[in-house]
Amino acid sequence: MNGDGEMRFMPGRRFPDMAALVGTDLGVSGWIEVDQTMIDLFAECTGDRQWIHVDAERARRESPFGAPVAHGYLTLSLIPVMAYEIGAAPEGVAASINYGLDKVRFLTPVKVGSRVRLHSHLISFEQRSPGQYLMKQRQTVDIEGSDQPALVAETLSLLVAG
Repeated sequence: MNGDGEMRFMPGRRFPDMAALVGTDLGVSGWIEVDQTMIDLFAECTGDRQWIHVDAERARRESPFGAPVAHGYLTLSLIPVMAYEIGAAPEGVAASINYGLDKVRFLTPVKVGSRVRLHSHLISFEQRSPGQYLMKQRQTVDIEGSDQPALVAETLSLLVAG
C-alpha cells in the first residue's frame, strides 16, 4: 500500500497476464522490524499475553529463545502489508479480499528486534466469475540473518476487478 492506504500494483501487469506468471516469483518486500511495542500491541489487541511474548525479563531467563518472541499470528498478519509493498496484484484491482489459507507452517520464532521480509511466489491464478479472480501464493517470511524462514503460508486472495 502507499501512504494513502491504496493498494500498489505492478506496473504493466494486467489480469490476462497473470496466468503466464504462475510458477514465478512475484517479488520480495523490504524489511520490517518486529519490536517489543509491536508485540505488546498485538498481545493487547488479541488478549494473548503469554509471558514468552510480553515479559522481556522472564523470556530472557526462562525462554529457550533467550528473548521475547513475536506471536506466530502476528508474523502471519504482516503478510498483507508486505505483499502490498511488492505490488503483486494486477492493475485494475478494486478490492483484494483475504479468502483464506491452504497451509501455514510456523518454522522459526521471530525474536524481538528481528527484521522480517516477504518472498511471494504465484502458485495459481484463476477466474472464479466475471470480474473475480482467485490468486494463490506461497508466502515465505524470512528472518534477517537466519537460514530458516519464520513461516511459509499458502494464501488465497479474491481479487475484484474495478
